[in-house]
Amino acid sequence: MVPCKAVLMFLLSFVLSVAAHAADSLHPPSGFMQPPAHRVDAAKTVNCPAVPTPFTGTLDFRSKYEGSDSARATLNPQAEAAFRDQTQNITAMESLVSKQVIAWARSGDPRYVACVVNTLSAWANAGALTGAAANHTGKSLRKWALASFSSAWLQLVFSPAHPLAAYAAQQETVTRWLSQLATLTASEWRDLPLDKVNNHSYWAAWALMSTAVVTQRQDLFDSSLAIYRTAMQQVDAQGFLPNELRRRQRAFSYHNYAIQPLVMIALFARANGVDVTAENNQALQRLGAKIIASLDDPAPYAQQTGVTQDRAFLQHTTNLAWLEAWCQLQRCDTALNQRITALRPLQNTRMGGDMTHLFAAKHDGHD
Repeated sequence: MVPCKAVLMFLLSFVLSVAAHAADSLHPPSGFMQPPAHRVDAAKTVNCPAVPTPFTGTLDFRSKYEGSDSARATLNPQAEAAFRDQTQNITAMESLVSKQVIAWARSGDPRYVACVVNTLSAWANAGALTGAAANHTGKSLRKWALASFSSAWLQLVFSPAHPLAAYAAQQETVTRWLSQLATLTASEWRDLPLDKVNNHSYWAAWALMSTAVVTQRQDLFDSSLAIYRTAMQQVDAQGFLPNELRRRQRAFSYHNYAIQPLVMIALFARANGVDVTAENNQALQRLGAKIIASLDDPAPYAQQTGVTQDRAFLQHTTNLAWLEAWCQLQRCDTALNQRITALRPLQNTRMGGDMTHLFAAKHDGHD
């Protein structure tokens, strides 16, 4: 049977994509290199949202846990409100970029690409987020934003549709800026004392990994894996992270938060020929299995901390979007697959956006 024209065109675009990236030493998992859907509706109005004002000042923000004890688990409503106000342009920018890339992936409409290019170029040309970080929260905002921008941008960079072909100058500008942010992020999160290496370091490592692929910087890839391996050594025999257990009533929540970037790093490492899942006797599997087993009853974390666990984070599906990626690393049983299916589509801005789009096809056995 002769393949249809659409199949032939897809195969041709895939071959061209492989050729285009043949010289690249680093690449993302296959889900990040999918062609977009072809549902362009020329009659549809696509209005690019206004670009949030680039944040060019000192990264000096209040912590939402300001005034809390050493557990850093009690929210300060006034400080949280101030934090949200201070960082609204940054988080709005993260959301805008992610949503536009998702819209492009679902439609193939090049107008969404133009939105992303213009938006990120504006921040790159302004040197946004490259100022000094005055405190821990400032450093945190930089690496979170970097994770959002790079994990979205690389989908355009590696698409077989070559959506950035008409934007060579802007692509160079954005890539240079992301590289600059990554250099700052790497310097801020390396060589920390072990008692300070926690979920923040893991998210910094994920930002470095996604940017390593965008910029083809092996040093960032290596720095990311170094933090990942430190994280794996922190996982104890029972699957707990001692530094996250300190968060008392939020220990379960922070274990769930900590694993998200680690799963992404492991997937990106595997895509580049490095299998890190065996580290510390399969520590990542222990960590994930403990979290998943506790989704309906976090008693293990209550027993470890001596306090009832706050499960409010489970009300937001973005906090479980990592499960789509997890099922690429581990064989997921029927019960977990059913839980994931019921939650779809799962999205998380800082891990690449539409996680169901990026991983579900392969997860469901269609790739």
